[in-house]
Amino acid sequence: MKRPIPSSRTAQLTMQANRRADTRPELELRSALHARGLRFRKDYPLSVPGRRSIRVDVVFTRARLAVFVDGCFWHGCPEHGLIPKANAGYWIPKLTRNRERDQQNNDALEAEGWTVVRVWEHEPVDEAATRIERLLQRWSALPGEFARPS
Repeated sequence: MKRPIPSSRTAQLTMQANRRADTRPELELRSALHARGLRFRKDYPLSVPGRRSIRVDVVFTRARLAVFVDGCFWHGCPEHGLIPKANAGYWIPKLTRNRERDQQNNDALEAEGWTVVRVWEHEPVDEAATRIERLLQRWSALPGEFARPS
């Protein structure tokens, strides 16, 4: 699909300033996780058979926990996601494809034994960090092959 012509110079500058990685919400979440003593990989590619690798914002490889930090606009937040009025013929299919890709990525990772967590950019960072920390605590309490080494 061809990119639309920007509706204004401001819109063009705004779109050019968007980052794929290291967004403010990602940095805040990673900082909160790190402050809790949690160590992880950032912007990490995960291989999934039959697909291109999936880049994940925060990955706990041993626990097989993949965390995505989703922007409300780009990922269609039900509370804050807006459809632009300018170039709607471009944006509606684009944002729909983003949501479909997110679901496909979730399904592919879960089929490979990963737990997927999606954090909205508007979610309080401490709540998101606590949710992730609890999942990791549950993982570390599992017996056998899934237990953390002593």
